[in-house]
Amino acid sequence: MLTSSLKSIFHLARYVPLWSALTAVRWRTFNLRSRGLGTTLATVMRWFPPARIRFNREAKRVFPNMKRRARAKLGHDMGRHMGRTLFEIYHGTEFQNQHHKFIASGPGLTALKEAQAAGKGVIIVSGHFGQWEAVRAVIKMHGLESGAVYRPHKNSHYERRIRAGIEAGGKPILATGRVGTKALVRHLRDGGIISILLDEKYSEGERIPFLGHDAYTSLSAAQLALRYDLPMIAAYGIRSEDGNAFRVEFEAPIPHTNTITMTRAFNDSLSARIMANPEQWYWMLRRWDIV
Repeated sequence: MLTSSLKSIFHLARYVPLWSALTAVRWRTFNLRSRGLGTTLATVMRWFPPARIRFNREAKRVFPNMKRRARAKLGHDMGRHMGRTLFEIYHGTEFQNQHHKFIASGPGLTALKEAQAAGKGVIIVSGHFGQWEAVRAVIKMHGLESGAVYRPHKNSHYERRIRAGIEAGGKPILATGRVGTKALVRHLRDGGIISILLDEKYSEGERIPFLGHDAYTSLSAAQLALRYDLPMIAAYGIRSEDGNAFRVEFEAPIPHTNTITMTRAFNDSLSARIMANPEQWYWMLRRWDIV
């Protein structure tokens, strides 16, 4: 068992390389800095065996017939996209203010505005796909604000930086767990908007198909939507080919039926997005691990 001081040193040692990559070229433009971290993570995916092995395990599950070279390219492209996404979240304030990068569309945006005008809360559901913070950036551009649910990181150095970046997109920022859930309910009942990423591995939930394989999926978003009669809207920030702009699409609200059917509708929606742009999903989530 590590002592608190040794743990702090260990966390710092793991954080320093990322901090160096983020700050070493501060004089360059935002897009060039973003591209630089993307290149760094793409290189990690190609040459760091633990990352490559973990990616290959998940990619082979979904694409069992994909050739080795194509799979290597997918891992490389995923690293590039996720490196840019991480950079943009770390520099949340700067990213959120670049309104020219966001093009919004879809019936869900109108539904969101109508619910807010009626004083009702809204649940936005998405995944670790594209640039998920672009969704909250668009909501903010339209004069509204979405909080977010997130899972705190064990590394305190990383945690401070990533939380500050997430807070730039809107408040409240609520950690997973009992206390966060109570605050989430209050926020929604008061007419607030909350964004939830539903593609992580959850210890509670139901096994629901995702990318063709059963995966434990939280029913919490659907439960809240039904209990408080709130729209549940899937939304995605799809990165453009050059990586510098985003098409933010708000799908029509998921019809209120029951928790399993609604959650499966979201899993199907996200699966379709991933199959269309597999390099934009973070394949390292261990989504199908047995809990």
